Amino acid sequence: MSTAIVTGPPVPGSSLESDLRALGFEVRAASDTAEAEALLTAVPADRRVAVVDARFVGHVHALRLGLTDPRFPLAAIPGAVTAQPAARPALARALAREAAAGGATALAVDGLVTALDADVHRPELGSLVAAVPTDPQARNEARQAVAGVDDEAIRLRSAVKSRDGFFTTFFVSPYSRYIARWCARRGLTPNQVTTASLLTALIAAACAATGTRTGFVAAGVLLICSFVLDCTDGQLARYSLQYSTLGAWLDATFDRAKEYAYYAGLALGAARGGDDVWALALGAMILQTCRHVVDFSFNEANHDATANTSPTAALSGRLDSVGWTVWVRRMIVLPIGERWALIAVLTALTTPRITFYVLLAGCAFAATYTTAGRVLRSLTRKARRTDRAARALSDLADNGPLAGFVSRTLRAPLGSPFLVALAGVAVLTVSLFSGVTWAPVAGAVVYALAAGQALARPLKGALDWLVPPLFRAAEYGTVLVLASKSGVNGTLPAAFGLVAAVAYHHYDTVYRIRGDAGAPPAWLVRAVGGQEGRTLLVTVLAAVLTAAQFKAALTVLAVVVAGLVLVESIRFWVSAGAPAVHDEGEPA
Repeated sequence: MSTAIVTGPPVPGSSLESDLRALGFEVRAASDTAEAEALLTAVPADRRVAVVDARFVGHVHALRLGLTDPRFPLAAIPGAVTAQPAARPALARALAREAAAGGATALAVDGLVTALDADVHRPELGSLVAAVPTDPQARNEARQAVAGVDDEAIRLRSAVKSRDGFFTTFFVSPYSRYIARWCARRGLTPNQVTTASLLTALIAAACAATGTRTGFVAAGVLLICSFVLDCTDGQLARYSLQYSTLGAWLDATFDRAKEYAYYAGLALGAARGGDDVWALALGAMILQTCRHVVDFSFNEANHDATANTSPTAALSGRLDSVGWTVWVRRMIVLPIGERWALIAVLTALTTPRITFYVLLAGCAFAATYTTAGRVLRSLTRKARRTDRAARALSDLADNGPLAGFVSRTLRAPLGSPFLVALAGVAVLTVSLFSGVTWAPVAGAVVYALAAGQALARPLKGALDWLVPPLFRAAEYGTVLVLASKSGVNGTLPAAFGLVAAVAYHHYDTVYRIRGDAGAPPAWLVRAVGGQEGRTLLVTVLAAVLTAAQFKAALTVLAVVVAGLVLVESIRFWVSAGAPAVHDEGEPA
């Protein structure tokens, strides 16, 4: 329950109190500043409080945006201010100062907002009306302005992301926003829709696992339905302002769970038809995850950098000013909408092998395009990266105790962190394809030394943001290559499970960093070995165990890693101190 204190004498014909009740507020009236202060003190400390001028005229959606968004401790629009429990003291202090100055006079809410000694969020209202008219003529003009603007149409439009992919913008959002409104009017929450999207995708994966043409067609249709629900949950959150930390985490993690579970379903379906495509499924998961790490690392390295301009960025901005190039550039990076539509159509019409071939080719082209552009930007800009960016990149690197020991012991840097990491990855890659049994172990040792040396100094170089993606490719690729070489049925599915568990850990790290919560706890990183420790362990297991034992070891390792990271992740994200992360940026 929330409480709204309406200050000043009632205004005949005003619908303000009924509008506030419709938004879930208990309404109390205060005739002057002193009474408003007394009412605020009497409201239970765990409630949100709003103070609203009785003369307010405006759209209900303007009040909703200003008074009900859970993401901001303090928020205000003309004539109204709200404080969540954590920000109540700031509101109380400002109101006390106003009471001391005015006492029995009417409270000026906009003056109260000015007196606040804390940051106040002011939502963008656009054509929505929010005003405090001081005479009958101004009130009449404000009411006419309210009648002239359809706030429900604005609410529906604002439910859709301002930046999204071509497929989502033109083939999903035109109707999914109405599904979101239907859900809101029936009391459904974004988390329920997110869960429905996950269940739909898992059913699609199960249909694909049947290996029949009917199953493949059903899987394609259900995958599109899952994506529609995936768009709907975010639109419902924006439409009804039902943002939550848990919801942000579910939306972020379920997207990856849905896509990678579907890859596994396709691989199982192919196996039923006598075609083993587990290596392709694992390769697709690795490529997609590495693409995301490139995005995350580049953004973390540059979002708060100073002097952050380059000719390449300027060219990109000019291209974005030409309408058709915007959509072409958004499509060729194969965002989630285009990617899922491609997978769905190929699943229904072709075979899993063809689906993976096309997906791998498309993702490889997209990865090359985006990475090349970001490398050019990095080389041509004169950015100075902050300590926060360097720390974020270090956390994304996921170095464990072995690399930590190296960086503490061998303090003299051997060269650029990026070049050192690249050299370590190159040695590991050559060793994996050498054909010598113990060569991968030696290569992994060199790689671990390079991983430690790469983080011996802050990652502030022009290309140092590539260090985390290099480490992801090295670790995941090692598992893929050694599992493929084992030749035992079931080893690649076990490897798929291991990489999925580790990838979840890395995505979890990303979203913690985005919420300014830092990396996962050090004990977890030590417990799962760090990326270089897991890489070395897998190479040792492949060298000393038989193929059948190696399969069993990968399975056990996957279960242990998944158990540890899931328990800690769930504990963190459902805790009261978890950050609220709401992704309104690049399509995934």
